[in-house]
Amino acid sequence: MSVSTPTIPPLFTRCILAARPKTLPLTLAPVFAGIALAVAETNQFTPVIALCTLFAAMAIQIGTNLYNDAADFERGTDTPDRLGPQRATAQGWFRASQVKTAAHLMFLLAFVLGLVLLQRGGWPIFSIGIASLVAGYAYTAGPRPIAYGPFGELFVLVFFGIITVVGSHYLQTLVFNWNAVIIGIALGLPAAAVLLVNNYRDLDTDRAAGRRTLCHYLDRDRARVLYAVLLLAPIPMLFLAPLPGANEWLIIAFPLAVLLIVQFRRSNGAALNVQLARTALFQSALVLLLILSFLF
Repeated sequence: MSVSTPTIPPLFTRCILAARPKTLPLTLAPVFAGIALAVAETNQFTPVIALCTLFAAMAIQIGTNLYNDAADFERGTDTPDRLGPQRATAQGWFRASQVKTAAHLMFLLAFVLGLVLLQRGGWPIFSIGIASLVAGYAYTAGPRPIAYGPFGELFVLVFFGIITVVGSHYLQTLVFNWNAVIIGIALGLPAAAVLLVNNYRDLDTDRAAGRRTLCHYLDRDRARVLYAVLLLAPIPMLFLAPLPGANEWLIIAFPLAVLLIVQFRRSNGAALNVQLARTALFQSALVLLLILSFLF
């Protein structure tokens, strides 16, 4: 009886899948939020800076994804027992060295775009850019990668929430604003929930590979409680913040959060991939509601 050989996708498809495009909303949503807040406050918009901000954030995200892909394969974390989406290196689509080279190119692109943003924002933006590039490497590289310890969710909160929103807002206004910090925290919490779902799904294989994430220390019951907190906490934060516009729109997020919490408690195995995607969309929904509140 012959064994069928797995079909290898076309080169372009492999490249797209390796970049993990489904993760990009986690980067783009906070950028849009920071820009939208700036426009709502100043009624001014700098489109070239906005585009450079978006593309730089995307480049750092893709570079981090690619480096994570290769590093997880080399450390033996990505195995055939993994329940998550296919990974380019683990599937044999590319060598680890090729994926790392692609990651370096994306970080280089982010650096070049950062030079443009540096002309606009000065040293504060330089500091944010360097910290983001270093964090992209440190997430899965080095002797003690962030992704292999209990601080991954905190990392996401800081870099996919606070820094992204504050930086995007500052590049438009050149003014530090506490509202941007509040929005950054509020959007960083559901972004952290996405990583929590990912680590919850991979808890058994992570433990076997020696990966000790926050889920490892919390175990599944307390991880579900934390997930509920991460989704519910942003709503009163944004509703009570002195933001421009009609904050009442944010109440719509409450039933969405409750639905996701109930679904998470009932999900397991590969079904958590759907839960992960829905959690990422919740962050995007918060940004959409924020923009609607600014408009009205």
